[in-house]
Amino acid sequence: MESSWGRPICPVPEIVYGSKPVDGGHLFLTDQEKEGFLKDEPGAAKFIRPLISAHEFLNGENRWCLWLKDSSPVEIRAMPEIMNRVKAVKHFRSLSKKIPTQKIADTAYLFGELRQPSSDYVAIPLHSSEHRKYVPMGFFTKDHILHNSCSAVPNASLYHFGVLTSAMHMAWMRQVCGRLKSDYRYSNNLVYNNFPWPDAPAPAQIERVNKAAQRVLDIRTEFADSSLADLYDPDAMPKQLLDAHRALDAAVDLCYRPAAFKTELERLKFLFDLYRKYTEPLVRASTRSMKTRKKVHQA
Repeated sequence: MESSWGRPICPVPEIVYGSKPVDGGHLFLTDQEKEGFLKDEPGAAKFIRPLISAHEFLNGENRWCLWLKDSSPVEIRAMPEIMNRVKAVKHFRSLSKKIPTQKIADTAYLFGELRQPSSDYVAIPLHSSEHRKYVPMGFFTKDHILHNSCSAVPNASLYHFGVLTSAMHMAWMRQVCGRLKSDYRYSNNLVYNNFPWPDAPAPAQIERVNKAAQRVLDIRTEFADSSLADLYDPDAMPKQLLDAHRALDAAVDLCYRPAAFKTELERLKFLFDLYRKYTEPLVRASTRSMKTRKKVHQA
């Protein structure tokens, strides 16, 4: 069921992978390393950004990175501590057995693969425990550098967040995603791009989802001492958060149909029927295009 269109089958924001460092850890800083680094190189503050990887996001931990994408050569060369780290990255890449990695040694001040959103975004960890009922997702500003252990949905609204973290999307994800051992492995193409979103929900239905999604986010902030891994542990999930998610599930369900879904199997049958409805015109258009190309080639 791999999407052959490379983009969502519905009119929603496109999803992108986070940026891949390929740096040997030399562009990363812990809280303690950041503090020491800035004592030696106070001018580097504007180049240090919060890093969002799946581990830090789920476990409520801090990590930082040197983000030199918008720096100038004179700025980099004026800071010995930055230069030392850039040289370490260059050395790491140049020793790689992979030709593509060797080639990016000449731009060692940059992440190996750059896909940072230019707008605020919803982050989705690519791997999540199979025991969680909901894959935790969250909003971040464009100044938070997203690691390639996550994907981003730039320009996502509360409505998009609400549908993505709902029982409908979770049922779809569990059915079509890959697995890492037994844990969920979220896929941009298989899961997100192929997901059948509600068909033209009414403004009142969207607003109901918005309010329910905001409630989920608000409840999370009430447990500031708990990480998302804590909050979404099925044996420790606070009742307030569980109730908020159930209300969100109900609001999203109403965007699909008036009648409640009684089982996950019922949800899946509905979603696959909707998937066929959405993709049949795309398949026909693709088939016509292939036949046209074939005729031109034969002529």
